[in-house]
Amino acid sequence: MAQGSVSGQYVLGIDLGTTSVKAVLVESKTNRVTDSQTRQTNADISSDTGIQAKEQDAGKIVDALNECIAALPKYKLQGVVRIGVSGQMHGVVFWKAGKGCDWLSIGECHMFQPIDVSPLITWQDGRCTREFLSSLPLPDSHLSLATGFGCTTVFWYLKHRPDFLTPFTAAGTIQDYVVTMLCGQERPVMSVQNAASWGYFNTKANEWNEEILRKAGFPVWLLPRVVESGSIAGETFSEWHGVPAHTPVGVALGDCQCSVYSCMVEKTDAVLNISTSAQLAFALPPAFQPPQSPDPSSPLSYFPYFDGCYLAVAASLNGGNVLATFVGMLTEWIRELGLDINNSSIYTQSIQAALNQHSTDLLISPTIFGERHAPDHLGSASSISAANVSLGHMTRALCRGIVQNLLSMLPPRRLQESGVQRIMGSGNALSRNKVLKQEVEKAFPLPVVYGKDVDSAVGVAMILSDRIC
Repeated sequence: MAQGSVSGQYVLGIDLGTTSVKAVLVESKTNRVTDSQTRQTNADISSDTGIQAKEQDAGKIVDALNECIAALPKYKLQGVVRIGVSGQMHGVVFWKAGKGCDWLSIGECHMFQPIDVSPLITWQDGRCTREFLSSLPLPDSHLSLATGFGCTTVFWYLKHRPDFLTPFTAAGTIQDYVVTMLCGQERPVMSVQNAASWGYFNTKANEWNEEILRKAGFPVWLLPRVVESGSIAGETFSEWHGVPAHTPVGVALGDCQCSVYSCMVEKTDAVLNISTSAQLAFALPPAFQPPQSPDPSSPLSYFPYFDGCYLAVAASLNGGNVLATFVGMLTEWIRELGLDINNSSIYTQSIQAALNQHSTDLLISPTIFGERHAPDHLGSASSISAANVSLGHMTRALCRGIVQNLLSMLPPRRLQESGVQRIMGSGNALSRNKVLKQEVEKAFPLPVVYGKDVDSAVGVAMILSDRIC
């Protein structure tokens, strides 16, 4: 086949993650991944709103996205028939409606770049304290409020920095922003999945709690119009890196749901994903309905999935980010001792040390980022002795603690009672860490399966291929 010809039709899947952007090309008829590109965003920025703030530069995220798409074969991009976009849930970015980007031609590439766009306030943001959250009106929703949620972040700005919101007339998750720019739309369209992740959204009625929000002075004009997850948001406004103009673009979806979709081979599978954070999820039967009101102390959430169904999800804030913090701590200690070893080497040696240390009586609770249901329950270590403070003991105990924390949120007994027969393991942190895999296999009384090329980018492409053929 000549490299300038299109051999078939492709779905372009994109995931805008917490630390990286990934783009894949999937054959529309077979769901086979033919090409894949990943770029680190390096988008974290400092914030003047406090030490607990977690913000990212939206421009750097879009730069990484453009790099990923430009690196895919252009002759295949010309054969793209649909685009699916997923990304990190809960967070919020603001822009001016109809004016969120400029379309540029650089060489042979046609792309968009953000203009007058706020930083992305991410799901990891901690500016909304427990006291602040308790001062907010109760939502008409089965999902609890938490810091890092889009609506709670808006409330925080209304109270502490109202002038910040003045220039902006549109808002969405980072994936909603990208879809809006690709489609050249005046205002964003949001999926039920992303709307539920913001708070103040009733998934039974499929509508925002507008009356509750309006009475509290919330700028309801910032709320996007919500459509069914898996539907089409619009068409590409322009040719984009070779992708033809007028290509259908799916409404942006949640990364958790897309990851589960790509992993779940059978309805009796549960999906364990350990990346920056960690999730353990399984699909509930179609007849399931969530409770009328939220239980803030419950570690289990019910996320909207597809066709009115829900996922039971133990969504932990502590996953690969805990290991990254541990490695960063070791790097800093070594630097303070006058030595210089890069993070990658420290990570590799830490894992090897733990592989040589098959068990440990050291106990580490790794919840250094708290949990949404228990934000004040931070990390700790116990049963420390002179015999278990080696690098191998520490790394082994830390990996075990990450797994055990998830199981405390969703015990294996609950999985078995719900008919789960197998665990599908996925996520970058899990796939590259043999110690984590060992601890997972010790903890679950069910078969654990790895090996599929599964992630949110693949999942969102599969959704667009399967559901809109």
